[in-house]
Amino acid sequence: MSHYSSLVAVGDSFTEGMSDYRPDGTCRGWADLVAARLAADTPGFRYANLAVRGKLVRQIVDEQVDPAAAMRPDLVTFAGGLNDVMRPGCDLNAVTARVSYAVRTLAASAKQVVLFRVADPSRRMRGSTRIMPRINHLLAVVDRLAEEHDAVVVDLFSSPVFDSPALWAEDRIHLNTEGHRRVAEATLRALRVAPSFEWDAALPHQPQDWRDRAKADLQWARTHAGPWIARRLTGRSSGDGRQPKRPELDPFTG
Repeated sequence: MSHYSSLVAVGDSFTEGMSDYRPDGTCRGWADLVAARLAADTPGFRYANLAVRGKLVRQIVDEQVDPAAAMRPDLVTFAGGLNDVMRPGCDLNAVTARVSYAVRTLAASAKQVVLFRVADPSRRMRGSTRIMPRINHLLAVVDRLAEEHDAVVVDLFSSPVFDSPALWAEDRIHLNTEGHRRVAEATLRALRVAPSFEWDAALPHQPQDWRDRAKADLQWARTHAGPWIARRLTGRSSGDGRQPKRPELDPFTG
């Protein structure tokens, strides 16, 4: 039986579960899978998910951190900052200060904080090497905060399995169903829950002809990259007007 009786998840699209959809079109994602596993072992287990896609750290702090802390959960997960570092002109000092405030606030009210070292995009996405110094800075912040607050760290960055396109949705930014399943298992392993499969087991390599790759790159640019850039230029977000999918810490029923 798990010694955690409640979980609150805080963050952006990664934690909302974007690109892992149920038949009714709602997001599931790794946090829901973790909650389901913990609930199976703990009668009356409660779960809230405050994460909303597209949110910057400033918005996560303003909209999610205090409500999450007020719930005083046994377990709280925090993942944020990647949307910030992907934007031109990112103020790393401001991001660091807000991430630090969020983790400090959550650690003061929850029994256990879980943090994430984000997956390495440099071998999977062309052009991502330009933001690697910012990502490395974010990783260093996570490591420091984990030490300061005795947080559990889920290290996705060190696993080459996330280099595989087979774990990512068509937009190349969000995990697909299998990707979320593996993050859930990695999180459970970090929490010392008995393993159900090897989350970082390598996937078969699927070579792609250069012509097919070029065609796929063009389709991606039209369908996903163009709208993403347009939202950045106009100050809009995919999460504008969207409410959290599980705003209350209620018993988990699937």
